Amino acid sequence: MFGGKGKFIDFYRTGDELFDVMCELEDEMRAHSFFVMDENFLLHRKRALRLLDLMVAHDKSWELHVFSSAKVLRSYSIEQLVGLGLAWVWLGLEGEDSQYTKVRGVDTQDLVRTLQAHGTSVLGSTIIGLEEHTLENIDAAIDFAVGHDTEFHQFMLYTAVPGTPLHAALHSQGILLEPGECPEADAHGQLRFNFRHQNIRPGEETEFLLRAFRRDLEVNGPSVLRMARTVLRGWQRYKTHPDRRIRRRFEWQARELPVMFAGALWAAKQWLRGSPALSERVSDTLKEIHREFGLKSRLAAPLAGTYLRMMIAREERRLRKGWTYEPPTFYEIRTVT
Repeated sequence: MFGGKGKFIDFYRTGDELFDVMCELEDEMRAHSFFVMDENFLLHRKRALRLLDLMVAHDKSWELHVFSSAKVLRSYSIEQLVGLGLAWVWLGLEGEDSQYTKVRGVDTQDLVRTLQAHGTSVLGSTIIGLEEHTLENIDAAIDFAVGHDTEFHQFMLYTAVPGTPLHAALHSQGILLEPGECPEADAHGQLRFNFRHQNIRPGEETEFLLRAFRRDLEVNGPSVLRMARTVLRGWQRYKTHPDRRIRRRFEWQARELPVMFAGALWAAKQWLRGSPALSERVSDTLKEIHREFGLKSRLAAPLAGTYLRMMIAREERRLRKGWTYEPPTFYEIRTVT
C-alpha cells in the first residue's frame, strides 16, 4: 500500500501469495481484471516476475492495472510487461527538469509511446506548482505534460500532506497556511495551495490547473478516443501472437471495439464538428476500427452513436444548469476480532 520513502505495508510479500488471492477473486467474483493498490507494484521485481511465472504455468490471461514509476517500468522488457497483462498504468510525469529521481534520466514521452504501441493505456500524473514553476515557465511545463498524449491525465497542485517530508520542510520555513487560511478540507490538490508559493500568487494556481486540463483536451481530444486507439493498437499487434494466453487477453481487451467504442467515437465525431483537428483524429481512429472489424462496426457505430450523442447533449444541458457530480460518502466500521 501507499506510504512513500520506503514506508509502506506489504500485504502480499511473494508472488505465490498474490497469485493465490487473485485465483480466489477470479473464482468468487469471476474477475479477469485486477487493480493493484500499490504505489509502485513493479518495484518488487522478484514478486512480480514470480507472479508472471505462475500466470504462464497456469495459463492465466489476466489484466493488471498498476501504479509505477518510469525508472521501474524501464527495468522490465516489454515482453515481461505484456506477459503480466499490464493493461493500464499510473505514471508520474513531473517535467523535463524534475528533481524527482523516479523520472530522472528517462525519456517519458518515448516510454509512453512504447507502452501504448503494445496496448497499455497510461494515466499521466503531473504536478502543477513545483518549486521551480513560475508565471513564465508554467505553460511550457503544461505543454510538456500534454505532449505525452496519455489516455488520461491527472493534474494536481503541489500539496503538503501532514506526515510527509514536504509538509515538515514547509512548516519549518513558516510558509504553510494556517487552517483559518486554508481549511484541511480544501487541501486536496484540486483547488488551491496550502502554502505560500514563492513564484505564484494566491488564486493563480487554480487557473493554471484548469488551463492544464483544458489544454490536454484541446490538443489530445477526449479520453475515449485515446483509449480506443491504444486498445486497437494492442489488438492489431497481438491478435496473431503465437501464445494463446497472450491472444486471449487482447481478445478480451478488444471485445468492445466494434460496438461500444465505435459508437462512442461516432458520437464524439459529431460532437466535435466545431474542432476540425480533433474531429479528424476521432475519424481516423474510427476508420481504423471499421477496417479491422468491417460490417459489424459500420452498422453499430451510427446506431450506438446516435444514442450516445443524445446522452452527451442531455449531460451538457444538465451541466450548464449547474448540476454537478457529488458521489455519496459512506464509511464502514468493523469490530476488532
